[in-house]
Amino acid sequence: MIIGGSASQKLAAKIAWHLGETLCPLETRKFPDGERYIRIKGDVNENAVVVQSTGYPQDQNLIELFLILKTLKNMGVEDIKVVIPYFGYGRQEKSFKSGEAVSAAVIADLIEAAGASHIFSINLHEDGIRDLFNIESYNLSAMPLIAEYIGNKFENPLIVAPDRGALGFAEEIAGILGCECDHLNKTRLSPEEVETEAKDLDIEGYEAVIIDDIISTGGTIVNASNILKELGASKVVVACVHPVLVEDALLKLFAAGVDDVIATDTLRSDVSVISVASLVADALKPFYE
Repeated sequence: MIIGGSASQKLAAKIAWHLGETLCPLETRKFPDGERYIRIKGDVNENAVVVQSTGYPQDQNLIELFLILKTLKNMGVEDIKVVIPYFGYGRQEKSFKSGEAVSAAVIADLIEAAGASHIFSINLHEDGIRDLFNIESYNLSAMPLIAEYIGNKFENPLIVAPDRGALGFAEEIAGILGCECDHLNKTRLSPEEVETEAKDLDIEGYEAVIIDDIISTGGTIVNASNILKELGASKVVVACVHPVLVEDALLKLFAAGVDDVIATDTLRSDVSVISVASLVADALKPFYE
């Protein structure tokens, strides 16, 4: 039985199709004061899979997830696998300054307390988040799916990481496609401002594909795109796993001359053209054998 929260209904339906499983109806609504109401309308058994991304509005989606998990537990479901394609509050997995809240740890504790038995997420911002759980956790990579899409769309790609932190993603995709990859140098000036410097890249005539796990405000990608255009890239395409896309980020990217933006459906967006349903289904299949 698959249950999709409000943030991931379509993705849950696709996962259910891949697994040949039943999609359980879920009724959700808001009370006049904004509080959430949920009702699980289907019959349940001892196993369930709950699919719910916890992106914006994070608090609302998390509360709904907690309500679903606790309700399933109260209904007698013993094994609840939770698929969180985009893990909200995942930026702070440790304390950097005295008194800081370790938000990822708090969320992990609450998910476990609500009844989760296994956690599946996709390209966690920090893999160390898995260590915050006392239950089995899995960090799946959507990079092979992105690589497949790029391979079908572009003849002469060069995979570019906007900074060294994203180089691992670029190397993973380039390794699958058998093409070149490189990275730019980024310096963060403030939480909202970054400076990207050009390297001696030989990109003349290549279709440059900028890859990152998350695109939030788009500032880093805009800087990278401008540099790649100046270096002679024939086309600049942006690919990411999680299209957070706040503060008119998509508009900024296209205004900067980006030719296309592609992302997965871990979050709903206008550019979510790659589904992670098969990836999640493959990770769940061993539990159905």
